[in-house]
Amino acid sequence: MIYNKKMESYLRHNQNAWDKQVEKKNKWTIPVSLEEIKQARQGNWKVVLTPWIPVPVDWFPEMKNCDVLCLASAGGQQAPIFAAAGANVTVFDLSEKQLDQDKMVAARDNLQIKTIHGNMTDLSVFHDRQFDLIFHPVANCFIHDVNPVWRETYRVLKPGGLLLSGFANPILYLFDETEDDASQNLQITRSIPYSDLHSLSPQQKAEYKEKGYAFEFGHSLDDLIGGQIRAGFTITGFYEDRHHLKDHPLYKIIPTFIATKAIKKS
Repeated sequence: MIYNKKMESYLRHNQNAWDKQVEKKNKWTIPVSLEEIKQARQGNWKVVLTPWIPVPVDWFPEMKNCDVLCLASAGGQQAPIFAAAGANVTVFDLSEKQLDQDKMVAARDNLQIKTIHGNMTDLSVFHDRQFDLIFHPVANCFIHDVNPVWRETYRVLKPGGLLLSGFANPILYLFDETEDDASQNLQITRSIPYSDLHSLSPQQKAEYKEKGYAFEFGHSLDDLIGGQIRAGFTITGFYEDRHHLKDHPLYKIIPTFIATKAIKKS
């Protein structure tokens, strides 16, 4: 495991928050089952970039011997599936305990998975043109600037390589609410781009630390989609998904998550 010591204070907080989420058994920290690994070895598998909708099968290249980077997607979910499908898999994530979930599944199911600890905006541990596929589910809401992610993923992909990304629609950050108290009478109180670091009071930040909530950021579509294009990608696939809480007032009103397929053509 490689440890990246260059980390801003809010990232250290978010690392600790996700370590706590593993202890709390957050749904995104629960490893895949033995049966799911068995099915993946037989070519029958699915994964998500967003809360509900499986990624279309035709978004993926041939997985056998495919060099895959699971970027900020530890937790014992996607990486073991890709490894069972025949890919050469590296997982890069900020949370040590999330990475432990991948290591646990790898040991349990005799899978080869490399785990690296670090910040998704700094992929300097990888050389240029190293991967065929980067799988990046909803995670960039936990960093203040997404543009370095797009530039770095472009750099480490091979020509013709694919970046599959999931991220939050910025509309989600217009409302002042938490998962513990999803108001049925949402009022717009924020602007985009949004930052917990700038908007939360010292008391609220202390509460986040106590309860193990990660600091979040609402990025503009210009940065989320335009940023990929500026980095050099061509976006060739797009779909939307619903809120991860079915009782959330936005669930029936508007999709709140987005997935994109982007290609590095040269």
